[in-house]
Amino acid sequence: MRRRPEQLASLLLRAEGWTPAAALADALGVTPRSVRSYIAALNARSAPATAVESGPSGYRADRSVLAGLRREAESATPQDRLHSLVRELLEAPAGIDIHRTADRLHVSAATVEADLVRVRDLISGNGLKLQRSGPRVLLVGDELSQRRLVSRLAHEEMENGFSDLAALRQTAGLESISPAAFAPFKQELAAQLGEQGFYVNELAVSDVILHVAIAADRVAHSRPLTGTHVDPSPQQEQVAQLLDQLTRRHFGTRMGAGDLHHLASLVLTRAVAPKGGAAEVPLDPQIEAVVSRAVQHAAHEYLVDIVHADFLRRLSLHVQNLVHRAKEQAWSRNPLTRSLKSAYPMVFQVAVSIASEVGDQLGLSIGDEEIAYIAMHVGGRLERSRRSDTVLSATIVCPGYYELHELLRSRIDRSLGASVEVTAVETEMAPDWSAITTDLVLTTIEPPVPDERTVLLPPFLTDADTERIAAAAARRRRSLRLARLRAELEHYFHPDAFIRPLSAGSEEEAIGLLGTPLVNLGVIDQDYIERAVAREQLSSTAFTDALAVPHALKMTAGRTALSVGVADGSLRWGESRVQFVVLVAFSEEDREAFQTIFEQLVEVFNERDSVQRLLRRGTDFTGFLDELTAVIDG
Repeated sequence: MRRRPEQLASLLLRAEGWTPAAALADALGVTPRSVRSYIAALNARSAPATAVESGPSGYRADRSVLAGLRREAESATPQDRLHSLVRELLEAPAGIDIHRTADRLHVSAATVEADLVRVRDLISGNGLKLQRSGPRVLLVGDELSQRRLVSRLAHEEMENGFSDLAALRQTAGLESISPAAFAPFKQELAAQLGEQGFYVNELAVSDVILHVAIAADRVAHSRPLTGTHVDPSPQQEQVAQLLDQLTRRHFGTRMGAGDLHHLASLVLTRAVAPKGGAAEVPLDPQIEAVVSRAVQHAAHEYLVDIVHADFLRRLSLHVQNLVHRAKEQAWSRNPLTRSLKSAYPMVFQVAVSIASEVGDQLGLSIGDEEIAYIAMHVGGRLERSRRSDTVLSATIVCPGYYELHELLRSRIDRSLGASVEVTAVETEMAPDWSAITTDLVLTTIEPPVPDERTVLLPPFLTDADTERIAAAAARRRRSLRLARLRAELEHYFHPDAFIRPLSAGSEEEAIGLLGTPLVNLGVIDQDYIERAVAREQLSSTAFTDALAVPHALKMTAGRTALSVGVADGSLRWGESRVQFVVLVAFSEEDREAFQTIFEQLVEVFNERDSVQRLLRRGTDFTGFLDELTAVIDG
């Protein structure tokens, strides 16, 4: 776990604008006084430049200064010392001497001993182990397992993905690879794969290049890979030949067949998808059947339109590649996981449902980053299906004078047709305003009583006017969503299912505490609580920096109800910290309400001001419900 000042730096670098001290303190699980001390320490290290500005609204990072400060500090962290020790073990076929290593790292032998305990935890279950003989320690395991360990180091250190390819050399200890080689390698690999009939996944290709660089470096140090778990196919041979050319040209390394076939498998199962024709890949009938059942179940459970032949084929190909990656223990990184989870919680939830069933049927354990790729498939399909649902109806009010109203309608259709549909045009000077029921009213004359639907316009629209319409449409769309949420929430809260303060040492304990009042009310049984815990183990339900929404995958509650817990400070939840935990119990009858409540509840708790207001004023059940309603009403 990173130290708190480093977590603080991450929060500030992600934030847009000013962040109150109380919000930072809650996110870190410390006091505002500690936050002030961390920021003072950061600014002392960055002097004479200021890494973090302070003001009446809180704190704001100078991004360039703070990011540079983090890079300079990386070598001094215990995490970096641990990784340095692992790299030394990887590079020493005869092992390392504890006392010499302690001298090199400028620490005591006892510190190295303690770090070795952490190394054992790091490599546990990865096919590697430490072998000890007096002061000498040797890392034992096959070459492929050792390469996976190098990859894991890079993944842990580069939390925001692999956009800075040159940094991989230092991160993964790739001393034989020139930093300048990564970018041209990536560009040429992507271009030639496209020419060979593949769609290239830009999110994964950089991660694949990491594995290629690791392999090139290991081969340069006389540690080739002699075999793989996958038999070479014609496609694999084709990609292997391309990799052979590129690694010799850019990395100055000639690899053997074992390395090239292994890397070609990674490319084919992680970074590309066939366009068709000669590159078409046959589908495994079992995988296709499993994916089809999982998608149909998710579509029924969450009432989403995703059962389409093209979607099923693309997702089946993805899962087929996922099975190959599982055999190689070469999971894909997805730098968009965090943003997908917070911005599209319902899409992510559908992906979790599919991943759970696919994993059970195929014997796979599918992590968050792989679930995020499934979510991207689901989101793409839903985007096509849901476009019509997001279009708002509009009435144009424009007194008839030649073709003014027609010109106005034409301009609106051209500029906003994807989000606003003009369904009526009023050309009277005194229309019946009360009879206009569309989502928006776009008018060139002042209405008697303007409301949130109304946008006053000149007869001839400018770009600024279309932007005002778009902004009004966004506000109206949100208002309609939150109105639906308010109507639903009033039925689902109960004063007995509100806990403040919520004190729990684990997610399982918190779910149990919140589930107990619902059991007492006859809403759920103990089995539902256990299934909510099982769902949490699949993927953390911390969808924002403030809120976790634990729930079971199946909607088996006797009726729909919400149990709310508010922490004093914050609770650790997965890799995050949250202030609010809402256990959601849904019944089959309320399936249609699931998407409304789930997505909009996350939206409300994604707003920092709303979270702070609820923390300050929602001290009891009545106060919480009043403030939540007020927040929703804006």
